[in-house]
Amino acid sequence: MTLRALKYQFQKDGYEIYQANNGREAQKILMENDDINMMISDIYMPLINGLELITYVRKNLRRNIPIIMVSRVNVEDTITFTKELGANDYHLKPIDLEKISNNVKQLLKANG
Repeated sequence: MTLRALKYQFQKDGYEIYQANNGREAQKILMENDDINMMISDIYMPLINGLELITYVRKNLRRNIPIIMVSRVNVEDTITFTKELGANDYHLKPIDLEKISNNVKQLLKANG
C-alpha cells in the first residue's frame, strides 16, 4: 500500500518515478541514471538494505541528492544513524502523503 500510494502521489505531482524491488536494483538504477535528483527508500529491503544504499549513494556514487528514508522503525538511535549516514529526512509508516510530498518539494528546492 505505501509504495503504490507514494508512486501515485509523486506521479500526480509531476515527477518521473524509478522503482526498484530491492536494494541491488536501486543501486543499478542510480548508477545508470545521472538525472535522478531524489531518493526515497525503506530501511528494510532485500539484498541491500536502505542504510547500505545511503552509504553507496554518498560514498561510492558521491551524489549529493536528497535522501528520504521511510520505515516502521520508530527508534531514535536508528533515525539518528540514518541521518548520520547522509539521509536528509525520515518518515514513519504509515506515510502521511501530504507531509512527504511537501518534504520532497522543500528538499528539491533547497538542492537546486
